[in-house]
Amino acid sequence: MYSFMGGGLFCAWVGTILLVVATATDHWMQYRLSGSFAHQGLWRYCLGNKCYLQTESIGKAPGPGRGRAWAPHRAEPLHLFCRWRTVWFREGKGATTAYWNATRAFMILSSLCATSGIIMGILAFAQQPAFTRLSRPFSAGILFFASTFFVLLALAIYTGVTVSFLGRRFGDWRFSWSYILGWVALLMTFFAGIFYMCAYRMHECRRLSAPR
Repeated sequence: MYSFMGGGLFCAWVGTILLVVATATDHWMQYRLSGSFAHQGLWRYCLGNKCYLQTESIGKAPGPGRGRAWAPHRAEPLHLFCRWRTVWFREGKGATTAYWNATRAFMILSSLCATSGIIMGILAFAQQPAFTRLSRPFSAGILFFASTFFVLLALAIYTGVTVSFLGRRFGDWRFSWSYILGWVALLMTFFAGIFYMCAYRMHECRRLSAPR
């Protein structure tokens, strides 16, 4: 039983770290625009060495301002990029904002469930007879499966909207490493849930077979 919980705890730690990294980084998708490399995440989009919030500089090219450098030779790609983002948001009619918010919310919920599962999984090593009605391995497994479900929803929403919306506008684009980390985290949290459910079943079999 403890070997299953140890394996599940390892998978949970790795999955939670990957979830946090995937949520926080800006490399969910990358593409080329007018010869310039661009990439974006759930919170920011970047063109060259400059990054902006998803709601920043929409509809006009960033110009010289406080704390912002302006390179004349980058004016054209920046202008085209911001003009494309304006068309994107107008055609989305509010759906784009909901798509960002839903993906962020599900990724955060997944991270919270995975973290709670780790806490419950650690406590499962100190299972006391007084807590037999609330099995900690079972609770940890449920939390890890909930984390898997939420990250699956986030990735499904992001994949569907990105492929159907961006695929028609860019010929040279692809998903990047932050997006891939999300899928790896999904597998890790899923296996963590499997391990803890196996530990729960072993615990129940031993409890039922023990002499009364």
